[in-house]
Amino acid sequence: MASATDALVAQGKAAESRDGKLPVDGVFSMRWRRSPCWLGVPRLEIHTWELALHLLFVCTGNICRSPTAERLADTFAAGLGIPDFKTSSAGTRAVINHPIHTDAAVVLEKLGGSAADFSARQLTPRIASDADLVLTMTRAHRNAVLERAPRQLHRTFTLLEAAHLVAQFDPQNLADLAALRGHVPAREVLDISDPIGQQSQVFVAVGSQIADLLPPVLELCRRSSV
Repeated sequence: MASATDALVAQGKAAESRDGKLPVDGVFSMRWRRSPCWLGVPRLEIHTWELALHLLFVCTGNICRSPTAERLADTFAAGLGIPDFKTSSAGTRAVINHPIHTDAAVVLEKLGGSAADFSARQLTPRIASDADLVLTMTRAHRNAVLERAPRQLHRTFTLLEAAHLVAQFDPQNLADLAALRGHVPAREVLDISDPIGQQSQVFVAVGSQIADLLPPVLELCRRSSV
């Protein structure tokens, strides 16, 4: 007869074979992780489920727009009391290991976020696949995500797309948002411009735009996590 530990291991392996994710009511994912547990002699390893909602932001260099969104989302989510919430970011052509651009960092701090201890990283298929919701700065970034992780089609939007869909259709959770994929407006401006190489006023405008777009999306995340 199979033990409870064997059953947990089997569940974990099944989840891992599906890119390490197990859908929960189409909302977000339970990730499988190995956790040592003392069950007497000998010491055994069991598998437990870690529930977390993970937002990934993507831009080009991962030194301005996406880290601004990541750090602001983290700050705003704390204010909303979203439990088990994780934010991260990556770049399609990242300036690997670099901190946030100086001008972007100044804007971020003024908006309430922190630029401390940030290091840019390159977008990979694993990073793209690990998120419950991927929010990109442009349609080109969205396409780059889907080239690396095609299964993320219904979880990947530009930040402007997601904010537009939440405002227009009032989805109640991430599954509802995914179902709205076909309602993305075709002709509206859906990209957030890259401020790199521009005057400081452009960094201010881009940071403010990102800050304005995040709250409705984060409120959706809060409802999804309840």
